Amino acid sequence: MSDPVILGIRHHGPGSARSVLKALADMQPDLILVEGPPDAQELLPLAADAGMKPPVALLLYDPTEPRRAVYYPFAEFSPEWQAVGYGLANGIPVRFMDLPQAIRLALEVEAETTAAETVAPAAEAPPAADPAAPVESDADMQEADGNGESTLPDIRRDPLRWVAEAAGYGDGERWWEHLVEQRQDSRELFQAILELMTALRAEADAQSPPDEATASGSCGAEAARQELEQQREAAMRMQLRAAQKEGFERIAVICGAWHAPALANPPPAREDNARLKGLPKRKLAATWVPWTHGRLTYASGYGAGIDAPGFYQHLWESAGEPTARWLARIAQLLREHDLAASTASVIEAARLAEALAALRDRPRPTLEELNEATLAVLCHGDSTPLRLIEERLLIDERLGEVPDGTPMLPLQQDLQRQQKRLRLAPEAGQRLLELDLRKPNDLERGQLLHRLNLLGIPWGRTEQVSGKGTFKENWRLQWRPELAVAVIEANLWGNTVLDAASARARDLAQRGEQLSQLTELVEKTLLAELPDAIGEVMERLQNIAALTSDIPHLMDSLPPLVRVLRYGNVRQTDAGLVGHVVDGLVTRVAIGLPAACSSLDDEAARAMFGRVQALNAAINLLQNPEQTALWQGALTKLADQAGLHGLLAGHACRLLFDQNVLPPPETARRMGLALSLAGEPARAAAWLEGFLHGSGLLLLHNDVLWGILDGWVSGLTSQAFAQLLPLLRRTFAGFPAPERRQLGERVKRSGAARGPATVEADVDVERADWVLPLAARLLGLV
Repeated sequence: MSDPVILGIRHHGPGSARSVLKALADMQPDLILVEGPPDAQELLPLAADAGMKPPVALLLYDPTEPRRAVYYPFAEFSPEWQAVGYGLANGIPVRFMDLPQAIRLALEVEAETTAAETVAPAAEAPPAADPAAPVESDADMQEADGNGESTLPDIRRDPLRWVAEAAGYGDGERWWEHLVEQRQDSRELFQAILELMTALRAEADAQSPPDEATASGSCGAEAARQELEQQREAAMRMQLRAAQKEGFERIAVICGAWHAPALANPPPAREDNARLKGLPKRKLAATWVPWTHGRLTYASGYGAGIDAPGFYQHLWESAGEPTARWLARIAQLLREHDLAASTASVIEAARLAEALAALRDRPRPTLEELNEATLAVLCHGDSTPLRLIEERLLIDERLGEVPDGTPMLPLQQDLQRQQKRLRLAPEAGQRLLELDLRKPNDLERGQLLHRLNLLGIPWGRTEQVSGKGTFKENWRLQWRPELAVAVIEANLWGNTVLDAASARARDLAQRGEQLSQLTELVEKTLLAELPDAIGEVMERLQNIAALTSDIPHLMDSLPPLVRVLRYGNVRQTDAGLVGHVVDGLVTRVAIGLPAACSSLDDEAARAMFGRVQALNAAINLLQNPEQTALWQGALTKLADQAGLHGLLAGHACRLLFDQNVLPPPETARRMGLALSLAGEPARAAAWLEGFLHGSGLLLLHNDVLWGILDGWVSGLTSQAFAQLLPLLRRTFAGFPAPERRQLGERVKRSGAARGPATVEADVDVERADWVLPLAARLLGLV
């Protein structure tokens, strides 16, 4: 029986992928073992399906706790992906070999339970993990190529760094890129990698023997990681032995370079059996999900990430002449953004990149040389376009596709059907979706997105629509891979998006205790068009509203309900259900508002100020005469209330003035009283801030109010003015720039009307006139 051929690789690299394919073609194996989760073995044939378009990922999750999940990403240039494709295309059996994820997840749960039991009761619990962000498995390649951080000591933390520093490189990633990925002759490459990793592991074991560290229990996290590493390698060896017993003679093993020596020089089988005996397991489910290039980068937090997946994709697709084609793509991108990039510049940049590579003794230009040539020739030394190139080409964000036969839960299938029916395909990049709710297809699109948000699947978020139309809705869409787990988790609410959203709304209603939460839920339920749930939600809202006497809570709950009433007919929702609830809440707020606003400090007054603003906008939106009259009566009581905070008193007066309840003379009288020099300057400044909030046009076009304000400011003492200046500046800083400019011009004109101020200074006018010609020339006036 011949020994297996161990092909140690980096998990994402076009050079490694080509070397693997060449090695497989040369040896013609009868079995291919790939480092990966055996739990997903049944899904391997789908990799050869015509509908499978990488980047994709294997998703393994616990059906009872979908948030406990792990991804195994693959790009088209991943060596494992090419090995799997080679085997399936040539009828060669392909198997995953690694410690089953069912065991790894069970060990993780056990470790969490043990840690929780040993933590003191008074200790602060760690923050909960994001349920929509499963772990991306790096298959421990971070120990082999230096990607990511690890708690393992010394060499095990970053084994290639030792070799890279000896060779004069700054990091192991760059060393691997130049010596392995760009290698033109791959003969004996994998034997060299095996010898290198054998030497590195021997040195690491000499520094920190894994068995001793594990047995002593020292360095808890490090010992646990080393133990997991040995369990994984023991599982790989056991599966390799099982394949040999089955009679396979030419076995090719594709694994992370760090693990190659452990498979080439195995210990006795009894040691591996003893290490794996009695390990716990959890039942897992697996499926394929689309992935993105952006999630393959270091920046995404992926342990085995790479710098430029888009560039690697280009290298894989352009094996013949990648340099010229890459620079041509950059020139095309620059032209699309109205930046000059001629053909001659592309040729010059290619020559510069080739020259730099030759000076550095490299077989061909790397991304480093290409970036330097691009900056010097195509970008003319300006680094700004490089950010565009990085986003559009170096990362080249794209979303993979999985075939229709991929195992899916009912909710996933229903969502996929609706995406196709509504022509709303998920995309990796952000895009703005403008919906016209008068069109049936757009209306259904909006309802689907609202339902998904209700289920905790934030595919899109709403954005403010310009203009006053009620039939528009803007969404910012971006599909992220982790949303696949959110869809799986939401499946427990129902088998279709409609049923699941309805069940989720009913559950939120039953658990809701705050009136403001329930009113927001009513809005979401109506916008999502959930007729089966709205009845229970409204019943819960009415029950909580009847028991709520807190005026601020009542005020917070009204704006969402008012939006439903105002826009319900446009969105074809049954808004009549909330009409009588709004009537009751407006009446209760109008009665209780004066008492709720008494005896407020500055912080509480500012919070109430925001509520009054929001409620006033909501009442104006309804355009209901009875409710408007109730609200204006409450504002009148507020404006007349003694001892009221100046911010609220001033704003109540302003709202009554805007709504023609207070005529200009009465408004001027109230302003004069509030700004009287006999009162406290701080309260006067607060009153003025509340009155002028949001617009200075009132002062520009009302001479009476302007005169009162001007007289008040002019009558302040220097000490009082210094104290009030920050408050006045805050008030006027909120005005738009054109309004501030016009106010300044009016102040200037007012000062000129009073006559020039007397300046006590000894000025020689004749000598001063001498500099005027020179100043005019400096200013370009002559």
